[in-house]
Amino acid sequence: MNPYDYQRNLPHILPPGESVFITFRLAGSLPERVVEELRMEFAAPVAAEPWEASYARQKRYFGKFDRLLDGSSSGPVWLREPAIAALVVQSLRYFEGQAYELVCYCIMPNHVHFVASLSETGRAMMRTLQSIKAHTAREANKLLGRTGQFWHRESYDHVIRNPEEMRNIISYTLENPVRAGLVDDWRQWPHTWWHEM
Repeated sequence: MNPYDYQRNLPHILPPGESVFITFRLAGSLPERVVEELRMEFAAPVAAEPWEASYARQKRYFGKFDRLLDGSSSGPVWLREPAIAALVVQSLRYFEGQAYELVCYCIMPNHVHFVASLSETGRAMMRTLQSIKAHTAREANKLLGRTGQFWHRESYDHVIRNPEEMRNIISYTLENPVRAGLVDDWRQWPHTWWHEM
């Protein structure tokens, strides 16, 4: 198996040197039946589907998934806690220069979006993401005085194909708190950052 590819319910391909958009969420942030319905819809077989149609279907799937997370009235919202959000930021920053260069991030109450340009020669992103989630889960659980699974095991990732898509994904990431009705301007959200290039 290629060390840059892995699979749980979805295939994950995180090749060195590419720019990627990654989303991970809290365990229990969406009811399992809702997640399974979305998964079934996404996995519906489409005979000889061209690449463009497959890509459009993937974007619709992620858009539905993200809207459900933004509007979720059940499940934990521990990332709303400043100390927990700061812990996630610290972990994202820790691997900067080793595994990737951060482009932007947004820490929502129940999920995290970030965009990064992966290192050509550094640590594999799969291992990095596992380390980020393991460390933040352990430390967040201590802060919350709880035990048990903190993050959902599955993450969403997408290789960014061109500069236009990069601009769109940066905008999507930064505007997430606005779309969710949490603030009027993304700069008002305390857990959003962008490295303007």
